[in-house]
Amino acid sequence: MKLFFETEHLLIRQFEIEDANRLYQNHMEEKVKKWFPNECYADINETKGAIEFYRDCVDKNRLPFVLAVLLKETGELIGDTGVSEVEGRENEIEIGYQIGDKYCGKGYATEVLKAMTEFSFNELKANVIYGRVVHGNDASARVLQKAGYSFENEEFDAEDDPYGNGMLVYKKV
Repeated sequence: MKLFFETEHLLIRQFEIEDANRLYQNHMEEKVKKWFPNECYADINETKGAIEFYRDCVDKNRLPFVLAVLLKETGELIGDTGVSEVEGRENEIEIGYQIGDKYCGKGYATEVLKAMTEFSFNELKANVIYGRVVHGNDASARVLQKAGYSFENEEFDAEDDPYGNGMLVYKKV
């Protein structure tokens, strides 16, 4: 197990192929389908392929840098977090996270977001980190705010905007 960091309640490590079933289940939850329909895996084989890709990127220390989030108490995979490049902007990245429904409302999203932010500044040498949220996803906007991100602007016509209603962009420097 390649552990990258831990928080009070969470372990953040590299994905293992054995995580495929749980990762697939997490990404098939209704809130993921609603807010991130482009991040739902078609089947378990696609999930395994994604894990292999994530592992390769982490092994080569390149983006996207996606990690597994486990509950420290039980070792259960409860979500994922990662960063990806902002096209055309050196040392600027976009952060993301997902925590399974069963574990929402316990502060884990904020906990992992704060830790991944710190890791990204210190280890990945990011200068600016953005968080983007679909209009209406108020819970994710609150998580970004709790983690110290400031509202930057609204973005319209983004190719990953599932509803065409625009995205709220938050920023941390």
